[in-house]
Amino acid sequence: MRGQSRHQHYNDTTAPVTSAAPAVNGVPTVDAPQLLNWPKDANAGLPDLTEETANRLSDLHGQFSEDCDLVLSTAGNYHMALKEFWYDVFLPNYAPELKNWYYTTSPPVALDQIKNVNVTFGNLSLKCIPQAAVGPQATIQQLQSAGLTEGSSIPLFKNRGNVILVKKGNPKHIASVWDLARPDVRVITPHPTLEKDTFVNYSNTIFDVALNDEPNVPRGWTAERLFNSIFNNDVVKDKWLIGARIHHRESPWSVAYGRADATVIFYHLALDAVRSFPDLFEIVPIGGTADNPQPLPGNRLGPHFVIRIKGNWTPDQLDAREKLINAFGSSEFTGILERHGMTR
Repeated sequence: MRGQSRHQHYNDTTAPVTSAAPAVNGVPTVDAPQLLNWPKDANAGLPDLTEETANRLSDLHGQFSEDCDLVLSTAGNYHMALKEFWYDVFLPNYAPELKNWYYTTSPPVALDQIKNVNVTFGNLSLKCIPQAAVGPQATIQQLQSAGLTEGSSIPLFKNRGNVILVKKGNPKHIASVWDLARPDVRVITPHPTLEKDTFVNYSNTIFDVALNDEPNVPRGWTAERLFNSIFNNDVVKDKWLIGARIHHRESPWSVAYGRADATVIFYHLALDAVRSFPDLFEIVPIGGTADNPQPLPGNRLGPHFVIRIKGNWTPDQLDAREKLINAFGSSEFTGILERHGMTR
């Protein structure tokens, strides 16, 4: 009886109290930094757990290994053309049977990817060696010197020089590379170590265009002084900014929402940014116009090449690679490149 009373007492004092909660009428604020919401390349269906602020494959754990039908390791700066080519030309017209494939659009990582048999995104590990790689000449030569390639490299595309990407309306009134030296103009570039080839392309464009721009040199200035004012400036705080890893995502973001006022960038990347976010960006040409760039002397052009990678490939993998090489040479890809501001 005494135990029953204690039990009753326990129930009475711990029973949950329930009632209808008040209606929720407030408008919450999403607690996330302002990001560039780039268009997605593919809609794979639902559920879609993508959340750009924090859920960058943190909640997807997995590993793919060995038996991928096709893997391409490629420089990422032509990602907009590659996406259109892959989904609209290559897969439906050349390789509709492909089931397990992926490509990376990043700074060139092929050398480390092959040596380590790995590329990682968040908690997702992809342990497949690429059958082919695309990159600038320096990247291709590294792969060749390491004995990782077979056959000759094949020219794929070249850009139409570099331009200056600024905020819509050009609030700092930037008109040429000389304006990048002004104390009130902050410049963002790729990471000079992790994206060395592209950094050299952009920084040398600034120097070489100035070096060849004799009629327009401001009084008292030289190409060397311009270069040092950006990259060796100990006076102006945060004059030179850099991205952490992938400049074709980071540099536009910094111009739009970060601290940068301008970035020197491939014309086709600037064109993609303006097309994706017409209310955020505009192009300042370095020769010609925003619609028809005519690169000034010293404006660096960057050709890219595709090369086959050595491996113990199955007949199906070899077949997939050759179909990719053939598709890369197609007139359809030529048209895609031209629509996105590149050329053969």
